[in-house]
Amino acid sequence: MAASELYSKYARVWLPDAAEVWKSAELIKDYTAGDLTLSLQLEDGTEVEYKIDPRTNNLPPLRNPNLLVGENDLTSLSYLHEPAVLHNLKVRFIDSKLIYTYCGIVLVAINPYESLPIYEADIINAYSGQNMGDMDPHIFAVAEEAYKQMARDERNQSIIVSGESGAGKTVSAKYAMRYFATVSSSGETSVEDRVLASSPIMEALGNAKTTRNDNSSRFGKYIEIGFDKKHCIIGANMRTYLLEKSRVVFQARGERNYHIFYQLCASSHLPEFKAFKLGCADDFHCTNQGRSPVIDGVDDAKEMCNTRTAFSLLGICESDQLEMYQVLASILHLSNVEIKDQSADRSSISPDNVHLMVFCELMGVPCEEMAHWLCHRKLKTTTETYVKSVSKMNAVNGRDALAKQIYAKLFSLIVGSINDALKSAAKQRSFIGVLDIYGFETFDVNSFEQFCINYANEKLQQQFNLHVFKLEQEEYMKEEISWTLIDFYDNQPCINLIEAKLGVLDLLDEECKMPKGSDDTWAQKLYNTLLKQNVHFDKPRLSNRAFIIHHFADKVEYQCDGFLEKNKDTVNEEQINVLKNSQIALRLKLFDEDEKETGSTKKRTGVTGRAGPSQRDNKKTVGLQFRQSLHLLMDTLNATSPHYVRCIKPNDDKAPFSMDPVRAVQQLRACGVLETIRISAAGFPSRWTYQEFFSRYRVLMKQKDVLNDRKQTCKNLLEKLVKDEDKYQFGKNKIFFRAGQVAYLEKLRSDKLRMACVSIQKTIRCWLARKKYVRMKDSAITIQRYVRGHQARCYVQGLRRTRAAIVIQRNVRMWVNRRCYQQQRLAAITIQCFLRAYMARKQYYKLMFEQKAVVIQKWVKGWLARQQYKRTMAAIVLLQSCVRRMQAKKELKKLKVEARSVDHFKKLNIGMENKIMQLQHKINDQQKENKELRERLSVVEKTQSIERERQSTEIEKLRRSEQEVRAKAETLPSLLEQLSFLQHELENTRREKDDLEEQTKVYKEQTQQVVEELNMKNSLLNSEKDELNTLVVEQAQKLTEIKTNVENTKQLEKDLTEERSRYQSLLSEHLHLEERQRDLKEKMELSNSSSKSGHKRTDSNYSSNSSEFSHSLSSTEGEDSSIQTEDETQAKVDLPVLLKLQRRVKELEQEKQSLWQQLDKREEAQQEKAKEVEEQRTVGRAELDLETLKRQELESENKKLKQDLNELRKSLTSENSELMPPAPGTLPYEVLMEQLTSSNEELDMRKEEVLLLRSHMVRQEALKHKDSLLGESVKLDLSEIPSFQDVDRSLDIHTLNEDGELWLAYEGLKETNRFLESQMQEQERVHSEKCRNLLEEVNKLKVEKEQQQKLLAQSLLLPEDARIDASLKHEILRLTNENLEHMDRQEKQDKNIRKLKKQLKFYMKKVGDFEANTQQMNDASAANAPMRAVTITRKEKEYQGMLKYKEGEENRLLKNLVIDLKPRGVAVSLIPGLPAYIIFMCLRYADNVNNDRRVSNLLNSTISSIKGVIKRRGGDFEAVSFWLANSCRLLHCLKQYSGDEAFMMHNTAKQNEHCLSNFELSEYQQVFGDLAIQIYCQLIKCMENVMQPLIVASMLEHEAIQGVLGSKPTGLRKRSTSFPEEEAVTVEVLLQRLGLFHTTMSQHGMDPDLIKQVVKQQFYIICAVTLNHLLLRKDMCSWSKGLQIRYNVWQLEEWLTERELADCGAKETLEPLVQAAQLLQIKKKTEADAQAICNMCTALTTAQIIKVLTLYTPVIEFEERVSTTFITTIKNILKDRGESSTLMMDGKKIFSVTLPFTPSSVALETIQVPASLNLSFLDRI
Repeated sequence: MAASELYSKYARVWLPDAAEVWKSAELIKDYTAGDLTLSLQLEDGTEVEYKIDPRTNNLPPLRNPNLLVGENDLTSLSYLHEPAVLHNLKVRFIDSKLIYTYCGIVLVAINPYESLPIYEADIINAYSGQNMGDMDPHIFAVAEEAYKQMARDERNQSIIVSGESGAGKTVSAKYAMRYFATVSSSGETSVEDRVLASSPIMEALGNAKTTRNDNSSRFGKYIEIGFDKKHCIIGANMRTYLLEKSRVVFQARGERNYHIFYQLCASSHLPEFKAFKLGCADDFHCTNQGRSPVIDGVDDAKEMCNTRTAFSLLGICESDQLEMYQVLASILHLSNVEIKDQSADRSSISPDNVHLMVFCELMGVPCEEMAHWLCHRKLKTTTETYVKSVSKMNAVNGRDALAKQIYAKLFSLIVGSINDALKSAAKQRSFIGVLDIYGFETFDVNSFEQFCINYANEKLQQQFNLHVFKLEQEEYMKEEISWTLIDFYDNQPCINLIEAKLGVLDLLDEECKMPKGSDDTWAQKLYNTLLKQNVHFDKPRLSNRAFIIHHFADKVEYQCDGFLEKNKDTVNEEQINVLKNSQIALRLKLFDEDEKETGSTKKRTGVTGRAGPSQRDNKKTVGLQFRQSLHLLMDTLNATSPHYVRCIKPNDDKAPFSMDPVRAVQQLRACGVLETIRISAAGFPSRWTYQEFFSRYRVLMKQKDVLNDRKQTCKNLLEKLVKDEDKYQFGKNKIFFRAGQVAYLEKLRSDKLRMACVSIQKTIRCWLARKKYVRMKDSAITIQRYVRGHQARCYVQGLRRTRAAIVIQRNVRMWVNRRCYQQQRLAAITIQCFLRAYMARKQYYKLMFEQKAVVIQKWVKGWLARQQYKRTMAAIVLLQSCVRRMQAKKELKKLKVEARSVDHFKKLNIGMENKIMQLQHKINDQQKENKELRERLSVVEKTQSIERERQSTEIEKLRRSEQEVRAKAETLPSLLEQLSFLQHELENTRREKDDLEEQTKVYKEQTQQVVEELNMKNSLLNSEKDELNTLVVEQAQKLTEIKTNVENTKQLEKDLTEERSRYQSLLSEHLHLEERQRDLKEKMELSNSSSKSGHKRTDSNYSSNSSEFSHSLSSTEGEDSSIQTEDETQAKVDLPVLLKLQRRVKELEQEKQSLWQQLDKREEAQQEKAKEVEEQRTVGRAELDLETLKRQELESENKKLKQDLNELRKSLTSENSELMPPAPGTLPYEVLMEQLTSSNEELDMRKEEVLLLRSHMVRQEALKHKDSLLGESVKLDLSEIPSFQDVDRSLDIHTLNEDGELWLAYEGLKETNRFLESQMQEQERVHSEKCRNLLEEVNKLKVEKEQQQKLLAQSLLLPEDARIDASLKHEILRLTNENLEHMDRQEKQDKNIRKLKKQLKFYMKKVGDFEANTQQMNDASAANAPMRAVTITRKEKEYQGMLKYKEGEENRLLKNLVIDLKPRGVAVSLIPGLPAYIIFMCLRYADNVNNDRRVSNLLNSTISSIKGVIKRRGGDFEAVSFWLANSCRLLHCLKQYSGDEAFMMHNTAKQNEHCLSNFELSEYQQVFGDLAIQIYCQLIKCMENVMQPLIVASMLEHEAIQGVLGSKPTGLRKRSTSFPEEEAVTVEVLLQRLGLFHTTMSQHGMDPDLIKQVVKQQFYIICAVTLNHLLLRKDMCSWSKGLQIRYNVWQLEEWLTERELADCGAKETLEPLVQAAQLLQIKKKTEADAQAICNMCTALTTAQIIKVLTLYTPVIEFEERVSTTFITTIKNILKDRGESSTLMMDGKKIFSVTLPFTPSSVALETIQVPASLNLSFLDRI
């Protein structure tokens, strides 16, 4: 592009200026090639001629368009040069109050000299996790980039902070470390605190006030912050460089020594510092030379406290600290040691010098030796050693050198102690280094310190240049564009001049080794060696004791005086030896390094065997040490990824937000910022991605030029617009532009938009004219239409009337015919109905008759068959017995024959005796066995006899009980009479009680009327005395009272919400600490278990949870006590309010009593109804239960009898010892059979008697309920109960009663009478007690009345005012005491009543259960009549809503139900809250068995299991939501079934039966409430983690309208755009995520109120994150972005409306964001606009309004920036607004959550446990 095109008329350029460095001007005519001058006009209207050198043709630099001014990154400017950089920084710093600006890879930080609210924790949270180019420039952005690269690339990082003294280096480094300590939360906060605690210590010891800075760092430091593999801080290490030791003994005017000395002097009054004998800082020579001992706004005593706190935090004990302070105090006293001059080469110290004595005392050395060696020195030669006195000047220098040496050693020791404290035993994975080092310095007199500082800056600048060039080269190579080598300044020759062989440092070290070396001889060596050989070295014209070095920033002249002495840093060795013999413990640490060096020197000398060089020759010089440490630092920096922060000092006057252009340009040149700009400008400084370029310059294309390939489209456009191909390059993902090309494209774009505006205006004007014409035409047509319409309506109305008449006639005729038809049809249907009913009844009677006949036949035939069967069986048995008898006789004969044969053989065979003896033994054994069998048979006979006796005794008992029942039945009428008498007595006592209450009430009213009359008299007297004044005062008081009441109400509500949120935050912190403690315990137990293999861990959940309960109870008690004391103090302060509150309390108490009475009545009515329903059910199901029990008992009896019979037969028929059992017909056999038959007959008779008796008992019980008073309400149909009259129809009920078989029926009535009698006695006792209390109250009221009469009599003697005051005070005190007593008494009574009611319910339920069990036991013994076989069907089970489990199965239950449960399957397929219901049903079983240990184990294990799941799966929203819903449901179940009236009123009658009966679990309700709050907080955190990446991208970054409102040019910080773009995150994506959250919570059955609170919290997070990023991103503060935000907010509100959540309060949370968007779009020019903004932005703070207006940035040139005068007007209007000054919204704020009670309609007895849960070991009861 030709220069004539750029330098045209109205183009703006920069002209050099001596005062302002650069001045803006505008061309007033076009420039053509060959012109020697430019016609310009300055901003003040002055016209100038700018001469152009025809040889160089250097035109003045062009000025950037206003659109690009104030950009975040200087590299995004189209024209990159010094004036553009300076102007951009000035606009941002002065106009926008922004102190940070990017310049490529460098962060430029300008010291504002003012405290800014941009470093709070919420700012850190906003920058955490963000890309560096997405947010506004900030030190936190650089720190986040370093932290992110360390975590992502596993590479060490460095942050290099440099700048002049007073530029803010130390503060920037401090904030960077604070950022690392905040974002790398390791859980062990002590590590981060220790890292941050090193800063105040190093500032106290290494910082001092200078003429340029009140807190200047006089040393360099490099802090390595170590991180572990989880990227959490584990420790740190610090390296220091070049401490300015000369400041210890000398300060220039207006400067101070190191802060620690002044802090010591300010704290000298402390008792621990009394021994140091310190005073004011002006009393010591080393602290009063600058004559500026105080810094404005700094309290040295307070800073001393901070320093000591930091020492303690680092683990340095108090004794070690005192020793350090002792050494520092000794330095102060050493500086005051006065040395006198005796002669030219002799000096002395007075022996009574106080400061020397104090110094020696503090250092623990002899005073004489130290005084001697301060004025003498030891000289060593090859043959001898002698002592020589020194002059006063040398003695003073030696004293100062000793002071500097002690301070330097102490400084190194403290740095080492800090490093030891920050050292971590864990393995360091990576580190981030923060280098806080001095910037380039040049003064009027520059010495050795400035030389070393500038040498270090040369090295750092070289590393910086190489790094910048390397990044540029990598960018070009990555994008594969052709590029040429960029020439940049290489300062390696200057570095070689300083550190190479025969360089400045080398010659300095060589001169220091010379015996008679001096600064002059060293200067001559420099001139001779370097003057003509190095262009960077020069000699001043008028001095032979100085030299000049041309540094990269500027040339600096150094004075040679003191170079050698400072480089050698020598001190008198004898003085050091004296200090080595010190008695203080710190001596070993201070001089340990010197002893090690001396020892190593001696060792080397002994090995070589010859005298080596002296210790002084072996000692490293300061220059060598600094060079080595600098090389080590450069190696460290080169091994890391560097990040640069350049601090700029805007002015030397420390004026806030004021910039001196000359000083700023000097520092920009010195720190390398302009060099970065020059390197960038030499290449392609402007870089655009193809998508960004297309979006921005789409307006320059035609529709046919737009292709699907964005890259080719951009290429075609550029080739068409820019002819010179060297001005741009196409990379893989970016387009690279030369300097000035973006400005040219912006000019073309603005021209195109201007033409488009003209076309739009033309079209709109045409549209307005046409609209006017169309309106007139439409008016004429409308008139015609209405006239024609009227005519048509008249015609249509006639047609409509005719049609209506026809329709009416048709409908009337149709109605008449239909009515006639319906009457006929109804008659026919009635006749058919009666006929069919008659036929059906006839058929039914016939079937019934046949069925009954069949039944009779069936029973008769059955009876006949059984009789026939019995006769047949008897005959068969008789036949069998006869046959068996015959066989037995035959067998006996055989045995006799065999016996005779044996005797014969015995006579014949005498030799067979042995064999016979054996047989005899066998016979004896068989006889023994027979004897045993007989004994066993006798035992059986005895048992049978015992059983018969027992049965006979039972029969006798039954007969006696029958007689007793008969006798008690006779006494029943007397009991009923007694009951009626007691009822009558109760009514009388109640009437008496009512009379007493009425009398008491009348007496109270009379007393109150007397008091009111007295008050009225007093008020009349007061009104007559001063009526006008009292009216005014009363009105004012009323107004103030109204205001105070309103304010108090609001304040109470606010305090309540704050207290709730504070409690929940404390609860979350408490739970977090508990989890931390639990983790530590687990780690310790794991370590113990690894060391002790046999150790087993026990469960401690119960004890831990019990401690939680006690803690919660103590906290609530503490809150109650605090509230009570607060109320008491308020009562003492405001008496009128107290009186009103007391009246209100009385009213509330009365309402409370009435409510309690109503609740009691309702409860009694419900209990009566429940009893009636239960009795009805009991009577209705009695017969069915009887049949079931009879069947079960008969089955069990039959089984037992069969088993006994089989066992008996088996024992009788089995062979034993080769002998046969007794044969049939034998005596044992017959006896046994007779006993068996007799026992069977008796058992059958017994069964029949018991069954008959029990059946009659059940029948009589039903009749009793029918005839009783309770039976009136129970409609019992006795015909449905099967009657036993079919068995014996001749049996009569009255006959049965006369026989005495109804005694059991009256047993229950007897127990009921006893219970009623005891209850009436209890009521009588309570009634008498109440009467006694009422009498006591009446007596008390009489006494009070007498006292009041006495008081009135006394008050009449007093003056009027005093009398009124005394009476009011007395009345107030009396009423206060009375109210307090009544309240205490009422609370105690309420507690007792609730407790007694619960006990009463418990005992009533116990009695009911006992009666039910007794009835079941009685029914179980009943059996059916033997003469009738009844078919019994099994009844379906009725469940009680309990799950039975064995003791010890809690862990198994919770493992399957909580730990291993997958929420998704449960939520989709089963009822919501199923785990909570199952746990509660198990809890009901534990409560039912009255086992407190099982209840506590189950609940504690449940709490621990849920906490474990939340801890393990805290990042899974579905799991957290699922357990929040179940925890709330379990909490609601505990309340719903607790038995409390407030919760039972929502239950059904069946649900009230399922209430817990044995345990009161209100404490566990509190614990589960706390658990639900904890899970809620975790849910919010989990939800925030999911939503955080979506909010900014969808609410701010996504643009629905691209092209005209496209993005502006960006700088190097948008490096992430070189990668392929991901899918755009729109508001629809965010809404889908919100919908998923809402659906998940709804599926889990979460309470609707809780869902609303979650949605409100979600929208608050969206608002806070969006607004915070808006306040931190200058590129987002534009008119188009406000439009986009309002559209996005509208979509969010529509989402709320669709899900019926508009009333949850979420819209109100979006109000700050809506007002910020409106603020971006509203007009911002006049004062009226400012007033409108202030009235509109009520939800934004003043700081936020000012920030948005300051950051407002035009995206197109038609917009204008907000002027500073308008912002000032806004500030003036809002200055009286009382609000917080915070800038950011609290993104971590969680609204206090409430858990309203939501009863469940699910019946517990209907819940079934699915098989998928693996809970088969649970049994439904």
